[in-house]
Amino acid sequence: MNTLIVVFLLGIGATAAMDLWSILRKSLLGIAPPNYGMVGRWLAYMPYGKFRHDSIAASAPIKREHYIGWIAHYLIGIVFAAVLIAVAGKPWILNPTIGPALMVGVGTVVAPFLLMQPGMGAGIASSRTLKPNSARLHSLINHAVFGLGLYASGWALKLYHYTQA
Repeated sequence: MNTLIVVFLLGIGATAAMDLWSILRKSLLGIAPPNYGMVGRWLAYMPYGKFRHDSIAASAPIKREHYIGWIAHYLIGIVFAAVLIAVAGKPWILNPTIGPALMVGVGTVVAPFLLMQPGMGAGIASSRTLKPNSARLHSLINHAVFGLGLYASGWALKLYHYTQA
């Protein structure tokens, strides 16, 4: 299977796993899922030179921000899947292992901690939120779930590949 297709499918699968976790988390623990509309708003302001907001929720809404945020969410997942293959190498595709997938998944938490949260007004690693340690823990868990999703997606692709051979 073509490596670009594998990366695309790994990213989609892992991101979907993260989204399913958000749905489960809401129904089991009552924790609201991430609002990707706010990510879309943050990104939509960038072409206008605005990269940092005191509070993204207080910034004026942007047309179609919800769609922008969701598309960006999945595109970022695909980019992080490419990071996995760059780190673990193409042999990982034929024999997925949990270590590299989990390492990349947990490592991706750096992006929201150092880019998105500060840019959206939450501070570095959620330092400006009401419960920063709780927010950090949830981010870390979400990104670990993404790593598990990379691993599960890798195995699903491997099984599919062998059933087609």
